[in-house]
Amino acid sequence: MMLDAVFFDRLSRLRLAMGHRTSMNLTGNRKSVQKGSSMEFSDFREYMPGDDIRRIDWNAYGRLDRLYVKEYMEEKEAIVSILIDTSASMNYGAKTKSELACMLAAAFSYMGLNNMDRVMLYDMHRMYLPFVAEGGKRALPRMADWLEQCSFEGTVDIAKAVWELPVKGPGVTILISDFLQEAFLDQEQEALHKLLRFLDYRKQRTVLLHVLAKEELSVELTGTRNLIDMEDQSTLRLTLDAVSIRTYEKSLQEYTDRMRRECVRAGAFYEVCSTGADIYQLIFQDLRMLYDI
Repeated sequence: MMLDAVFFDRLSRLRLAMGHRTSMNLTGNRKSVQKGSSMEFSDFREYMPGDDIRRIDWNAYGRLDRLYVKEYMEEKEAIVSILIDTSASMNYGAKTKSELACMLAAAFSYMGLNNMDRVMLYDMHRMYLPFVAEGGKRALPRMADWLEQCSFEGTVDIAKAVWELPVKGPGVTILISDFLQEAFLDQEQEALHKLLRFLDYRKQRTVLLHVLAKEELSVELTGTRNLIDMEDQSTLRLTLDAVSIRTYEKSLQEYTDRMRRECVRAGAFYEVCSTGADIYQLIFQDLRMLYDI
């Protein structure tokens, strides 16, 4: 992964926005619905025996002749779940989709770890064996090693992988995939609708990063070609001319537009990420709506 120190330094100034306030019983940098001991003031309540007398508001006592204590928002650890499509189709492109997927996963993992969130990395082939990164930036070397060892082969069932996601509270779920599955290509978008509804029910802020190769977005091949499916090895003989290329690109645009509309309706974030894009432009401009600072 060709990400340098300057890139990560810029990342350190960003934090993923949460769709729901976290309520995990772990210390971190997120504001929880629970009351605790951070420095951000929340509310007053009447003093009860056992309360910390240091929180008594003596000014209020002077005015009201009753004891009140100050409450503060408690800081909790959020969970950022990143699911990576590790199917064989992700190996396509001069700069492969798998390479960009790992770069995106590394960037968002760093962002989470830098803000003391717990980051869970999932290979969609092996949802039962996630990489758990916690404890801040100390986990970065192990996270990078895990990403380097990801193997992109065979097929994955994206919807099934999401159903197996063991989320236990509000957080952010990021799906990184080319979404080249029949279930998602369907014009009714029923599979996507169910997936987004499920994640919303589980109180997740859902992010879909649709990774496509530059060669898929802008076809430059011409003539008669034998196309081989990277996952099931089936073949298709096809003549590529100006008309067929325009038809393909129109269909692809309609597909990504359907995906975007469905995500907007569900309150999820969606972005097409091209392997031909500059990684700085992609992270710091195209995806800027994901950050709250």
